[in-house]
Amino acid sequence: MKTTREMLLEHLKQSGGNWVSGAWLSRELGVSRAAVNKHVRHLQKVGYPIATSTRKGYLLGGPFDLVLPEEIRDGLRTRIFGAGEIVYLDATDSTNLRAKDLAAGGASEGTIVIAEMQTAGRGRKGRGWFSPPRQGIYVSLILRPTMTPSEAPGITLMTGVAAAEALLSLTDLDVRIRWPNDLMVGGRKIAGILTEISTEMDRIDHVVVGLGVNVNNRHEDLHPQIRESATSVLIETGQVLARAGLIRAILEHFETSYAIFSQKGFEPFRQRWKELSGIIGRCIVVEMIGRTLAGEVLDIDPEGLLILRDDEGCRHRIVSGDVSDRSDASRPGRRARRRS
Repeated sequence: MKTTREMLLEHLKQSGGNWVSGAWLSRELGVSRAAVNKHVRHLQKVGYPIATSTRKGYLLGGPFDLVLPEEIRDGLRTRIFGAGEIVYLDATDSTNLRAKDLAAGGASEGTIVIAEMQTAGRGRKGRGWFSPPRQGIYVSLILRPTMTPSEAPGITLMTGVAAAEALLSLTDLDVRIRWPNDLMVGGRKIAGILTEISTEMDRIDHVVVGLGVNVNNRHEDLHPQIRESATSVLIETGQVLARAGLIRAILEHFETSYAIFSQKGFEPFRQRWKELSGIIGRCIVVEMIGRTLAGEVLDIDPEGLLILRDDEGCRHRIVSGDVSDRSDASRPGRRARRRS
């Protein structure tokens, strides 16, 4: 059921850039003209470029690039993610932290936390995620899967496939997945995934999947420490991409993929993941806590673990780590840039 404010915004969008009278809106919405004006003032406050005239009424201008719940839901084709609660924050420390608080308080599966900027965006192993205002996508999803903790690593890889497919559906970018949680274009990071799991005994209580995407960042907007290792949709295509449209695509691909994953696990995504990663057969270096392994990637197993054969012919199943091409490891400074 749409709210009065959502219906008002819908009428303004459907006007095709023409003025809409306050009297007409009052009749259509079944509220007073004063109430219409109050809702318009709120929409202006949150960023909608609405012009007002005592004689003509209201005019929605453009273009605008907002990730408000109203924009995300406009045309969204999901039943769970985005169809329920969307918590919008103009600024926050970390959407994952806020989502974890909500999940611990009982928030339902499908709840979304989205922010225009993060002051303490987070990546794997406590690293930061550069999150400037109104340029990227910073969103976290709450999941309550019925699976064992051992099955959970596949969620990150499944999310990588869903997010890559969303980008491919809207752009001509050559999107690649870097195991386990990065999306790359031309060897530079365009998106990252942070999955955090809360367990009780041998079951999962909830999972928070965080996704950060560099969308409309210019090269000079990127933090100096990551300008050589990061990129954005705008940098790669030269075109501004509507962030709400990309969020809708991500949510739709994610919901479809998650439904399959919940029934059949990672296996249905394994071949597509391998196609998008291009990692099979490559010689890599994997840095893990307390050890480093080098060797050839043989496969990704049905649980999403990396199968590596080292120089002595021994096989290893790797749960997580930082991956770089073996040829890159010898280049001075290369590893530090890739880890930023």
